[in-house]
Amino acid sequence: MSRTRTPAVAGWFAGEGDAFRLLGTRCSACAAVFFPREDTHCRNPGCPGGTLVETPLSRRGRIWSYTDTRYRPPSPYVSNPELPWEPYALIAVELESERIVVLGQAAPGTAAADLGVGMEVEVVPGVLHEDTETTWTTWNWRPTGVGA
Repeated sequence: MSRTRTPAVAGWFAGEGDAFRLLGTRCSACAAVFFPREDTHCRNPGCPGGTLVETPLSRRGRIWSYTDTRYRPPSPYVSNPELPWEPYALIAVELESERIVVLGQAAPGTAAADLGVGMEVEVVPGVLHEDTETTWTTWNWRPTGVGA
């Protein structure tokens, strides 16, 4: 039986493979970029307000900060309490052209010990959780192996 692939949060990312992108919004008046996306009003307090336009974000950025998880997070994170907890790395990535920091999990197989501030990473499709009918998709950050 195949599972339906469903974004964990609709409208935050799209595409597959090299076309995978996080989706933000850009204000037409002040050019501020928002992620998570903003669809109601510009959050820049100095902006007179403009139309918010969906915009794909850069695929690559540099690690601004990172840590590993040592506890099972609360709901809505889904984990099986019957299985032992496996830590994963969380990464804060600065997207150079947008000048914003986006958080996300490291790609499977990437530990906090593999990371360093300033290291280049790229956004890739990820899986948050699977049940019998659905694969809940998200994004991960993966080191590119280019520069540090």
